Amino acid sequence: MLEKENVNSILNILYDEGIIDNKVIATNNKTGTTDGIVYFLSEHNEPKYVLKIDHPHQIALTEQFLGTYRHLKLFPEILYTDPAKAYIVYTYITGTTHYDRGLKINWLTILVKELFNNYENYVQTDEWGRLGSPIQSWREWNYRSLVDTRNDWGNLLSIEDYNRVESIFENISKNEDQKLRYLLHGDTGVHNFVFYKRSVVGVIDPSPMIGPMLYDFTYAFCSSPDDLNLETLMAAFDLLHHEPIEKSRLIDEVIFQLYCRIGICIHFHPHDLEDYLKAWEYWKSV
Repeated sequence: MLEKENVNSILNILYDEGIIDNKVIATNNKTGTTDGIVYFLSEHNEPKYVLKIDHPHQIALTEQFLGTYRHLKLFPEILYTDPAKAYIVYTYITGTTHYDRGLKINWLTILVKELFNNYENYVQTDEWGRLGSPIQSWREWNYRSLVDTRNDWGNLLSIEDYNRVESIFENISKNEDQKLRYLLHGDTGVHNFVFYKRSVVGVIDPSPMIGPMLYDFTYAFCSSPDDLNLETLMAAFDLLHHEPIEKSRLIDEVIFQLYCRIGICIHFHPHDLEDYLKAWEYWKSV
């Protein structure tokens, strides 16, 4: 992967390509979702572009995903990809992640209508999971999620709770041959949604994967502890272009996703744990 010191030479290339002018400056923003380095490229102190430096296979996956969904306005537009796949440049979306997001039903409705309902079937492979490291079955994906999460917060669960989650895993892993494969964002959480004036205006940092549409939908629903209730779920699901499923099956999918989300929360968002545990008690009684 390119070192940070090469940013100036990248700016010169972008200038020569006519992507930026000579007044653009680069500001290191944060570490990306992989080991990537992200820079804001600003003009007159206003970010206009994003420069992401990463391993070539990660850049290639980002380019493939954003290219597939280039017609969707929630995603940034690719402006330039290094021929050697060392970096990619795309438009900056004004707003903040996590915060000032308003009611969940409002932003989830936008995601359903403008993102999930526009997902494309993926027919190039019979595999599942991350594009960079595919696996043979969706059941295997769920099993890995179950085991990893049990290691994260299994000691907080009663044995009855865990036995229920294990039975849910068996239920949602059945009939996987009947599931349609979609090219998914793969990390549809509030940390990757850009909010502006209490509305979602962008989705960033894809971690492309092949899976059922319901995965990204329930992931988004469970990605914040607010409004984790049946009313919000059903109102959003009614808008989703999804094959009919039993309400009990949808609830099982949410409970399993919530179980996994609490494991993530313990590591990365511990301040949300109390609210998530309250949500866990709520869904156990639904």
